[in-house]
Amino acid sequence: TLELRMLAQSARALELAQWLERQPQVARVYYPGLESHPQYALAKKQQRAGGAIVSFEVKGGKEAAWKVIDSTELVSITGNLGDVKTTITHPATTTHGRISPEARAAAGIGEGLLRVAVGLEAVADLQADLARGLD
Repeated sequence: TLELRMLAQSARALELAQWLERQPQVARVYYPGLESHPQYALAKKQQRAGGAIVSFEVKGGKEAAWKVIDSTELVSITGNLGDVKTTITHPATTTHGRISPEARAAAGIGEGLLRVAVGLEAVADLQADLARGLD
């Protein structure tokens, strides 16, 4: 079922990424399935879909990022990626927390960056969950 699951999760991730681009509290969205992504053309040539991972930078840094995380009820807070349940993580304090602030900055991992591994929930439910923290 992996192929079917990934196609479904990728479709949901694209829809969520498009929604996030329209949110005034979001500074930038990173998702290769978006035309705004710098490697969109390459991704379209190499992949059938954009994948299930959406990263986005919220305005207001770490405090604003944690507000989004702490406001979620449906999305699970974890450093794990790749489940049928949507998860969210703050890379600067989890997956990349052990590297220096300078190395994180060089890698584009700011304090306001969030990473969402989109699962199989309804996109409207994910949007509502994230919107609580973006308000």
